[in-house]
Amino acid sequence: MKKLPFLALLPMLALAGASMAQVDAGKIGYVNLDRILRDAAPAQRAQKKLEAEFSKREQELAKAADSLKKMQEALDKNAMTMSESDRRNRDREFQEATRDFQRKQREIREDFNQRRNEELAGILDRANRAVRNIAETEKYDLIFQEAVYAAPRIDITDKVIRALDDTAPSPAKK
Repeated sequence: MKKLPFLALLPMLALAGASMAQVDAGKIGYVNLDRILRDAAPAQRAQKKLEAEFSKREQELAKAADSLKKMQEALDKNAMTMSESDRRNRDREFQEATRDFQRKQREIREDFNQRRNEELAGILDRANRAVRNIAETEKYDLIFQEAVYAAPRIDITDKVIRALDDTAPSPAKK
């Protein structure tokens, strides 16, 4: 088989490139959900709301942790001077208090996670509606929410954040 020199292939490559440029690939966009959940006003309001909702319980938990620490220090300090039965009773009280503390800690963490998931679900629902609205009005053919890499020119996250901020109800209207 005869080898064609590179210069002879150049016109064929140019024709192939020109015909491929005429193929319409469609309009593609990308949305970074992590940024939306971090930067959008509704997400920030939800975070502050959750912090306020759980702050009292967190403070109670911190007081209980301090109490446990003091109980442990007193037990360690006085262990040598206590009778065996008194030491055993105080150790049992400490173990029960520790279990109670851990139970409360688990309950708070589970309640917080459940409430956070509820808030995030609402934000994600609104974000998906905003993405659909942007896709329809700006004639996008495809919008990705997860990608290994997305060029900044197709990133529409800022548009979605602005749409969420514009449509967000003010806290006074709730």
